[in-house]
Amino acid sequence: MYEQLKTMNLPEQAEFLTKYLVGVNSINGTAGEGTIADILQNILLSFPYFRKRPDHVWVQKIPDDPYRKNVFALIEGQKGSSQTVIFHSHIDTVGVEDFGHLKPAAFQPDVLEAFFATYDLDPNVQADAQSGDWMFGRGAVDMKSGVAVHLANVLYFSEHLDRLPGNILLMFNPDEESHHKGVISAISELKRLRDEKGLTFVSAINNDFITPLYDGDPHRYIYTGAAGKILPSFYIYGREAHVGDTLSSLDPNFVAAEITRRIHNNVELAEHIEGELTLPPTCLQQRDNKEFYTVQTATSSYLYFNYFLFELSAKEVMEKLMAITKEACMDVEYYFKRQYQQFIERTDLPGKDISWHIEVVSLADFIKELEGKGIPAREVAKKVCLENSEMEPRALCFKMVEELQNLDPNKQPRVVIFFSPPYLPHNYLNEQNERDAKLLQSVKEVLEETKLQTGETFALKRFFPYLADGSFLSLHETEEELHSLIQNFPEWESIYPLPVNDIRELNIPSINMGVYGKDGHKWTERVYKPYSFHVLPKLIRQTTVKLLEQKESAIIRSFLKTESARL
Repeated sequence: MYEQLKTMNLPEQAEFLTKYLVGVNSINGTAGEGTIADILQNILLSFPYFRKRPDHVWVQKIPDDPYRKNVFALIEGQKGSSQTVIFHSHIDTVGVEDFGHLKPAAFQPDVLEAFFATYDLDPNVQADAQSGDWMFGRGAVDMKSGVAVHLANVLYFSEHLDRLPGNILLMFNPDEESHHKGVISAISELKRLRDEKGLTFVSAINNDFITPLYDGDPHRYIYTGAAGKILPSFYIYGREAHVGDTLSSLDPNFVAAEITRRIHNNVELAEHIEGELTLPPTCLQQRDNKEFYTVQTATSSYLYFNYFLFELSAKEVMEKLMAITKEACMDVEYYFKRQYQQFIERTDLPGKDISWHIEVVSLADFIKELEGKGIPAREVAKKVCLENSEMEPRALCFKMVEELQNLDPNKQPRVVIFFSPPYLPHNYLNEQNERDAKLLQSVKEVLEETKLQTGETFALKRFFPYLADGSFLSLHETEEELHSLIQNFPEWESIYPLPVNDIRELNIPSINMGVYGKDGHKWTERVYKPYSFHVLPKLIRQTTVKLLEQKESAIIRSFLKTESARL
């Protein structure tokens, strides 16, 4: 590969590599994730720097996975500094079912460009295709182009070590589009490199794609952190009945609907942070436990939401949702009672003494409640987890909670609120922290310089508003907040063994300087070449040097200050 790249300039290298990588099918959950890792390893090993140092390129297999692996490459600068900037990108893509009849061409940018140039059903897409400034294809923007930009910059620095005041660690991860197994597994490798090679991680630079946020948006967004995510889940146990006696039932589907009504897309639940794009919670599943048709009402329902975390902790989210759910259940109780009374009045039948009260409890408190009755709740949950280890993780969480509910001798109607995987920490710069404040200042200075050089309009934001691997490089939760999260997560160590202590210890800020494009995860996905291949690589390069120089200067100042104090 190097023989083809060496005659090209930087933008040509980035474009060539993007088109080549788009041509590799690396759909999440397929063997293609392993194939592209092998290809990237071979590309790196073709670079002269790594031909001389093949041990500086290596892979890390993902545990219990047949093909996924992380790819690492280390460039060591000539100054012998420990200061290191991480370049990271994910190498998987979503599927191609959305391409319909164009599915065979999903990985062929030239074929897609020709098709969309005549596609008059969407004038914007057609205009972009006709301009020659955009590359189409699955993964073109999310995020083979990001991988390509990092490769081009690694090649540059490997051939200009005199311009590298520290080190660069390149990290390519699989499974970003699903469970983030790649970057989670990489935490142990980052810790090993820190301990064995003495590397000090200044910052990570991700280049996940950015996109316009509104029509005519001129900005190129730079993010100094990443949003987190939690999956609040609701197990709702009601009271079943024959449809001929439905007014005496306590329908869990009705309860689920009322909870969903209060939470789904409720903008009041989105964090309000000045200047940031923050999103409300979204219902991702609502269903009951019935597997086939009967005339009996459901006994239980399952419900979970995508809930973004920006500054809030999971503990604070639990407190908010507990309060909302209690209000919802009180209204449901009143509704059921009123309907039953009206039914009795209409029919002149004697009424029954029926309660529609619904207990609302967190998983942690429910386990305490059961164990207070002498019921071995934790042992039962562990047993269910072991016996159903092949089950889909969220379904397994509900099964564990359902088995706990079955242990209750009173069969009390209740809502148990807990957390299911995945959990993504929120990673952001704290300007009260000296390290983070200096990092932020360095980024601002580089953006100002690049603006003057290129005329681009940059907007600096705190949180990448979608989901990104950078979330897993730092952890801001207190011990109390973390304890609350884990206690309300069924069998955390088995289902989602996130190395939270190692992440907290590494504490690596992650900046996102992304390729620019449109329609990620759509069949019209495309990357804008003038910015992504001409401006962005140099922006990342200048930021890298700035961060490493800043750290080197800080070390020198600290040394001189110490020596002065000694004298």
